[in-house]
Amino acid sequence: MDVTIYHNPACGTSRNTLELIRHAGIEPTVIEYLNTPPSREKLVSMIADAGLTVREAIRQKGTPYTELGLDNPALSDDALLDAMLAEPILINRPFVVTAMGTRLSRPSEVVLDILPADAFKAPFVKEDGEAILGEGGKRIG
Repeated sequence: MDVTIYHNPACGTSRNTLELIRHAGIEPTVIEYLNTPPSREKLVSMIADAGLTVREAIRQKGTPYTELGLDNPALSDDALLDAMLAEPILINRPFVVTAMGTRLSRPSEVVLDILPADAFKAPFVKEDGEAILGEGGKRIG
């Protein structure tokens, strides 16, 4: 299965998502989007395919969101996209794209919705100790 993750290695949620993909036996294409941001067309596509609005896909925490005035509700989607492409840290992460769909994997276990359920055979615990998969790779919760 082809899987692409738009990854930030400094982000725990992104690291957990990447490890969940690998736990499924899939080696994804990893795009460190801070170094290689998606094109405008790809970003728009991922946001739409994930069922999000542009505003829902913008990251506020730890970014220049407020300083750039992006909290202004009058800003258009085009203005927000321009900001995200100029400052890729504003792109929320991680976006994951598979044949089964596209998701903003926050929390990381959201990625399970777009990976084959039968790929998981063993338990999985996130970095913080939270169990996501139990015996036999069955989803917890």
